Amino acid sequence: MFFCRYFACMGSDHMRKIQIDLLSSGLVLEACLDLPAVPGPFPGVVLCHPHPLYGGNMNNNVILAVSRALTSNRIASLRFNFRGVGRSQGCFAKGIGEQEDARAALLLLADQEEIDPSRIGIMGYSFGGMVALAVGDTNDVVRAIAAVSPVIPANVLKQCTKPKLIVTGAEDNIIPPSSVLKETAGMAEPKTVELIPGVDHFWWGYEAKVGDMVADFFARVLAFRR
Repeated sequence: MFFCRYFACMGSDHMRKIQIDLLSSGLVLEACLDLPAVPGPFPGVVLCHPHPLYGGNMNNNVILAVSRALTSNRIASLRFNFRGVGRSQGCFAKGIGEQEDARAALLLLADQEEIDPSRIGIMGYSFGGMVALAVGDTNDVVRAIAAVSPVIPANVLKQCTKPKLIVTGAEDNIIPPSSVLKETAGMAEPKTVELIPGVDHFWWGYEAKVGDMVADFFARVLAFRR
């Protein structure tokens, strides 16, 4: 169902970056596994980027901020480019194929030697938030779900009792905060919904804030319990 091929290892005193090829529905996708510099095993989170047709990729400002914050909390993350983005093969698949990509990424992450497969989460931003919510709702690997400024699919998470974090900007003029609040009202508990004053859809200048919010959530809900 998936394979990984390691290309390069880079990083700093605080993070190791490993470039990986990921197979999804016969397509080779590019991905990057971001690991804390200390020994594992770690919890891990798959990160889903914004819309492929509007410049979204795994090096998006919000995705990178979340990855850095997770690593600072000793949580690994797997960023990847959806099909048709960057070096990833294929083309945009209207959200359906992208959900397959996210499922393949979850399997790959859970299979890594330094990852604790019992502590896996998924996070997405904007279009990626829609993918994360839809996949996290029913995927057995996923233990917790976070979405930033998400498009919220109809009828998701109505019965899902996994911990959920939804964060959106109060000044978002692309995905109205009112629609986010309306859709999250019907989601099952436990859930945390945050509306951040002064922030629009793109989070410029607020990357550290949203990164810390997401990382703090996963650090709490994916904490090791004996």
